Amino acid sequence: MMASSQGIPLWAAGLISLTNLTSAGQFAALGIIASAGSMIEMALTQFVINLRYFLMSLSLSQKADEKMNLPQRAVVSFGITDEIFAVASSRYNGVGFQYMTALMILPILGWTAGTLLGGITSSILPSRVSDALGIMIYGMFLAIIIPPSKKSRPILWVCMIAAFLSCLLQWFSFIGQGFVIILCTLVAASLGAWLFPVKKEKAHD
Repeated sequence: MMASSQGIPLWAAGLISLTNLTSAGQFAALGIIASAGSMIEMALTQFVINLRYFLMSLSLSQKADEKMNLPQRAVVSFGITDEIFAVASSRYNGVGFQYMTALMILPILGWTAGTLLGGITSSILPSRVSDALGIMIYGMFLAIIIPPSKKSRPILWVCMIAAFLSCLLQWFSFIGQGFVIILCTLVAASLGAWLFPVKKEKAHD
């Protein structure tokens, strides 16, 4: 809807959604495209905003099947998003190439189709409905963190620490949004590991 409002063709909006699997990166890109920004500005902005995916990929690589070769890892890395990472990381017995590609296909098709549908209907829906649809992604994030937070107090505390730091760091305008996410992740995860260490099970004879 935002792409259509800024005069970006429907096919281009769909291509952006298909090739750039990050909502924050897409919204930032739209502003740069609309203002005729340079390719260097675009590259640096995407790099900063999506720094958190480095951490996600590093974490998920520890669970990757050893049989997964470099080209397969490259394909999987394309689909590392917040939602896909959350689902994949919940598997305790590791992840393979077939599992990851199957996990990636439906969300990618859904996001792209949603972008195309949003562009088509943007001129039909009233403004209050369009605004409401714009915040649905936050509801999706809440749906990811609330269930495990209810089951685990350490997870709840880590989420609360990350949220508090995110609000606090918004006062420092010189820190980019990507760095804010990285700092919140590292600090919250480190405090969580320190305050709530996982106890090792004693070996039984």
